[in-house]
Amino acid sequence: MIIAASDNPARETQAHETQAHETQARKADHLKICLEDDVNCREVTTGFDRYRFEHCCLPELDFADIAIETTFLGKKLAAPLLISSMTGGTDRAKTVNFRLAEAAQNHGIAMGVGSQRVAIENPELNESFAVRKVAPDALLFANVGAVQFNFGYGIDEFRRAVDNIEADALILHLNPLQECVQTRGDRNFANLLDRIAELCDVLPVPVIAKEVGNGISGKMARKLLETGVAAINVAGAGGTSWAKVESERAIDPIQRRVGRTFADWGIPTAECLRQVRAVSANAALIASGGLKTGLDAAIAIALGADLAGMATPFLKAADASPEQLDEMMQVTIAELKTAMMCSGCGTLADLRNDGVLVVR
Repeated sequence: MIIAASDNPARETQAHETQAHETQARKADHLKICLEDDVNCREVTTGFDRYRFEHCCLPELDFADIAIETTFLGKKLAAPLLISSMTGGTDRAKTVNFRLAEAAQNHGIAMGVGSQRVAIENPELNESFAVRKVAPDALLFANVGAVQFNFGYGIDEFRRAVDNIEADALILHLNPLQECVQTRGDRNFANLLDRIAELCDVLPVPVIAKEVGNGISGKMARKLLETGVAAINVAGAGGTSWAKVESERAIDPIQRRVGRTFADWGIPTAECLRQVRAVSANAALIASGGLKTGLDAAIAIALGADLAGMATPFLKAADASPEQLDEMMQVTIAELKTAMMCSGCGTLADLRNDGVLVVR
């Protein structure tokens, strides 16, 4: 079939500019809502409240010797922590992203940027994501929605997202509920597994499959791993509800009501970790979705995660000041090491020993 060239290039350009403007406005709304409104899940929790560490009154450890260094996707990290994907595309987001990147560099942890679709549609906005200049050594993840394969994106767009920020890996985020609630959301998620497999075959960096707060089940993790993805970020339920976020900004009253109905939809983060580890003992696994403290990070690692990702706590600290963000980082690391000390665990591997974490 021969497809004729458009007979109205000006109209196509105008439509493209309108779409890019809408995407940028949506990013600004997302950041404002997450910082200023209560959009956390209410009826569903992370599931971490079901677990506790067995206290060890005499750990026979020196706190200074507790080892939290790790390697993820071939890169060494000073701590098993990830600044999880959040934002980009606006001036406020640029400030936040650069502060987060500097913190990732200073503390030797990983960072993922927010969805780069806005910068692919409008390359002038890439500067808000281009944090490599302040984080030359950080493990850095690019980020694009997998659904964009069905809305005009090919391999080149995904490769551009990686190249534009000199990323070490690409996050493909999976967000069907968010798109269902979002006004004019991209809701065609058909036939994506084959496209993901194609991308994994040709992209020069690893691909990470990530939900946005509703969780990845063991069954879906197996299918994603079979396509060739290098890691799973479960991003389970219990933290920010993107159904609530989109409901807050919805223009269409029907979409607003749908968002409220599904505000607590999803698989708790702890259950996601349990399921994914049951189907793959060796897959690179990231826990995110409602983690708030270093103690949460310790529980996630004990449940099988290799990295613990946090979004909103770091986001709010970064928006406040670099000093508050640095303090938040130090507190999180201290909490993780305290959990290890008081459960008699000198290494991250020790956290996974039988009897260390018990069901309440």
